[in-house]
Amino acid sequence: MPDFWLSSGYRLLAHDQDGNLRVTDDFLRSYLARPELAPVPESCAAELRLHDALMADPRRVVEADALAGVADADARENYGIWLRFRDRLVAAPSLEAAYIGLFHGDGVDVPPLFVAQLTQVILRHVLGDKPDPLAARAAEMLFRTQKIAVTDDGAVMAADEVTVELFADTGGFGSLGELLATNRTPPRSVDLDVLDVENGASYWTRDERHDLSVSLNRGRAALTALTRVMEDWIAHFLGVRVSIRPEREIDDAHWAWHVGLDAEASGILNDLYNRQNVDEARMGRLLCLFRLDFDDPSDMRPALAGRPIWMAMAMDERNRLQLKPQNLLMNLPLGRIQ
Repeated sequence: MPDFWLSSGYRLLAHDQDGNLRVTDDFLRSYLARPELAPVPESCAAELRLHDALMADPRRVVEADALAGVADADARENYGIWLRFRDRLVAAPSLEAAYIGLFHGDGVDVPPLFVAQLTQVILRHVLGDKPDPLAARAAEMLFRTQKIAVTDDGAVMAADEVTVELFADTGGFGSLGELLATNRTPPRSVDLDVLDVENGASYWTRDERHDLSVSLNRGRAALTALTRVMEDWIAHFLGVRVSIRPEREIDDAHWAWHVGLDAEASGILNDLYNRQNVDEARMGRLLCLFRLDFDDPSDMRPALAGRPIWMAMAMDERNRLQLKPQNLLMNLPLGRIQ
């Protein structure tokens, strides 16, 4: 199996004795090479000096006047945002601690792109060097928005939203497709391949193309893989083992705790728990229900020990699924502070 998700910068990170990730100078430099920060021909002398100085020492303190000297307002803002993010990374004892720290306080103060990038690189670590390809594709759902489609035969399919929109705009032919669309010549439709057990190995040559769809129906391998990824994500951060399995309904007369895996599902579960009316349209957006059980009930709050945790994921009005993996870390009824 070849390496995968190379653009995440995983190979630039160090590992500590606790199995967590440590930020390195090379990892910080990789951000400076991204389009948002890399110099362009129009960059002013002050911007070039700042970029060169940070490439030489990506942890250096940047004085206010050095940043103010950058002529382009967008570039100046991008550097300011990245420096605040960088300071979070270098101040934390691990990348995992920096990730958790984003969700404490008054709200996330970095762009969603940075949150997604951290999620990806930590997932790359969690998956290890010999993951199941369906697990790797399922893990993409935790940091890339999915577009959901339900086929006539009831199959619930998830595909990468950015890829779907690209194909919708260009038919998968890039600038040629845009030209055809401008001239009202419909490009040939391009169907996304479905990843399953039989063709799983194909993922390794397409891991950063995001052009493989998966089925989220109960009993399908991709949904099972997603539950395993979520179990390992929880174990890595919280040090507890849980088991997660899909369910058809919440059959629990003593429903005590639930976790929405996205904003839409959180709202629906809250209303159901509080016996509020949930109309048919909202209920129709529920994609999956899950039951989570702690392997060791003593890891839970004593009052809830042994009780199941109900979870759900749902698409929004635009058929988008935007999972929030931080909910698995922040909202479980743990019996001890992590």
